[in-house]
Amino acid sequence: MSFAEWLKSLVSTRGKTLSMYRSGMAKANRRDYQGAIADYSAAIESPEIPPDVKAMAIYNRALAYSAIHQDDKAADDLAMVLATPGLPENIRTAAQQRRERIRRRGE
Repeated sequence: MSFAEWLKSLVSTRGKTLSMYRSGMAKANRRDYQGAIADYSAAIESPEIPPDVKAMAIYNRALAYSAIHQDDKAADDLAMVLATPGLPENIRTAAQQRRERIRRRGE
């Protein structure tokens, strides 16, 4: 990718969406869960987000919600991930396992 193509990708809607997703990941790694949730939500709402990135953004937002004990929102996000068509089996399994842990924690 040339520098011009790279620069163009940063200002495109798709580039901005991917940048928001990456920013959410960085904030989650710093335990800034509210900031991560905001970034993941912005990425999810973009019409240019690739389906696989959208599923991962929703999954990661669920993890952030879970980290701040907003288990209802986390469970809702995990249900959305599980309803995603064509989801790779490893992501589906991880979402199911996380949803079960949240359910058990609420008991």
